[in-house]
Amino acid sequence: MNPTKRQVQNESTKGDPVITELPAACANERLAVEFMEQQRWVDKPYCPRCGDFSVYQMKDSKTGERQTNFRWRCQGCKEQFTVRIGTVFEDSRAPLRHWCFVFWRAATSKKGVSALEIHRQTGLSYKTSLFMLHRVRHAMDEKDIEPLNGIVEVDEAFIGGKPRRFHGSRKTNKANKKSKTTVLGLLERNGRIRPKVIADVTGKTLKAAIAENVKAGSRIMTDDWSGYRGLKHKGWKHESVKHSMYEYVRGDVHTNSIEGFFGILKRGLNGIYHSVSKKHLHRYLAEFQYRYNMRDLTDGQRIVKAIKAAQGKRLTYAQQVGA
Repeated sequence: MNPTKRQVQNESTKGDPVITELPAACANERLAVEFMEQQRWVDKPYCPRCGDFSVYQMKDSKTGERQTNFRWRCQGCKEQFTVRIGTVFEDSRAPLRHWCFVFWRAATSKKGVSALEIHRQTGLSYKTSLFMLHRVRHAMDEKDIEPLNGIVEVDEAFIGGKPRRFHGSRKTNKANKKSKTTVLGLLERNGRIRPKVIADVTGKTLKAAIAENVKAGSRIMTDDWSGYRGLKHKGWKHESVKHSMYEYVRGDVHTNSIEGFFGILKRGLNGIYHSVSKKHLHRYLAEFQYRYNMRDLTDGQRIVKAIKAAQGKRLTYAQQVGA
């Protein structure tokens, strides 16, 4: 008998130490601190300020147990620190057990998790929950270093901007489209995704974004939008399907993979978040990009990678509001 999808998922997470430890870490602050310390430092804690490995846990003089604020002291620079220092959750007053829960849900929920759900599950305020999620998205934001190559599917999508009333008139539809935010998706077939907020879908804008993210000489698959014309003259091997003529696949030429990603993105933005402003859309794109690019990892590996990615990054409330 063939296993069901749920059975396969259970088998893939069975024995995963991270998934086994997380429920306890989400309920107990000491276990949460130890969990975060293990993921960040493994078995070699070091000072995040000077990098010295000569550090020790500070103990309560009366009980001999760790201090309630779980501080460490560096014998090199003589400074005190905690596992929060130098991460996206530095200066956060939210307990680390709630941070464990936020990383867990954000890294494993296919279409994302809402701040309202974090608020309901943890008891934190909605404002704090939203800020925590934005910080986790900031940690997940990958720097685009290596250009995409091989077969790269390119397509565009329009996010948000739904009017309150639908008249069906040409004027209303035109205004609706103008109010939407344009996202360009570049997907390396069987590889990485790279969604980008762009100003418009003119040929100049599209070609500039492709030049910035795709290696010259790669095969680029698009639909028959006029903005993609001339890519062959810019150093790429360009092939397209004519959606306007109801052609969607021709041999290995198609844009089905990137359209599949946009389907997940839109279901998440519409079904989980309901409304995302243009101001913060790039953070949500980073979240969906992270989960897609790490899709071959187990849930535990994806969580650990996100926690490690939180090192060396900061997002203050003033930066979030002003971004």
